[in-house]
Amino acid sequence: MLCVDVERFDLRPALAHYAEHGYARLGRVLGDEGLAALQERADDLMLGRVAYPGLFFQPDATTGRYEDAPLGLGWQGPSLDYRKLEKLEKDPRFLAWMENPLFERIARALIPGDVVLYRAILFHKGQAGGSNLPWHQDGGRLWGLTREPELQLWTALDDAPEDGGCLEVVPGSHRGGLVTELGGVIPADAVAAADAEARTVRLPALAGESILVHNHLWHRSGRGRPGLRRRAFSACYMDADIRCVRKKKAPRVFTPLFRR
Repeated sequence: MLCVDVERFDLRPALAHYAEHGYARLGRVLGDEGLAALQERADDLMLGRVAYPGLFFQPDATTGRYEDAPLGLGWQGPSLDYRKLEKLEKDPRFLAWMENPLFERIARALIPGDVVLYRAILFHKGQAGGSNLPWHQDGGRLWGLTREPELQLWTALDDAPEDGGCLEVVPGSHRGGLVTELGGVIPADAVAAADAEARTVRLPALAGESILVHNHLWHRSGRGRPGLRRRAFSACYMDADIRCVRKKKAPRVFTPLFRR
């Protein structure tokens, strides 16, 4: 699925940029054949042509507002208007991509022990533009873990132009840790105090490009460009010694990816 020579790919600049700024571009690493396979499978899942027990679906908000996206509805029948699909480790195509040897090199460089998957998600902004995603951090009590994971690998499955739902980040914001104990959406007063709008960097991407994202990095995305779909796949990697501590349901068991 890769279109780069894994052994000759110099990771040092990307890892250094990631450490300093909380994100790093890898460039286009997903080849045409792999890209087409993941695009096809993303639509297969949304349209019900391929199904797995326990796959998570979230419909998008008809208003374009993140706050209005319905919760708890799950699968609502064939549709290309789902905002989010989760548990994509159940699908062999997406699993093959998150286990590719380049991502393994990155994970092993940043995670000391065996590597497991926290989550694998498709984020989708449909032809109507989808919804925005406000400033947030991926961690905190909301995640219910004994230790915060740090590494996410985000891959564009469609072009994500500057005015069409690309990632937006506040460079270096990961170094301040979590804004709230709960994690997730960052309160408006904290956004204003940090002057986040003035510090925002947009990361437009072409289909097949991948970006490293630190979990604590402030990041968001706007609505897509009408008539232009934006699918993106994100996988969060973490050390196998991290445990789920949630109480309301049985603790989660995490999919092994790379063993030492």
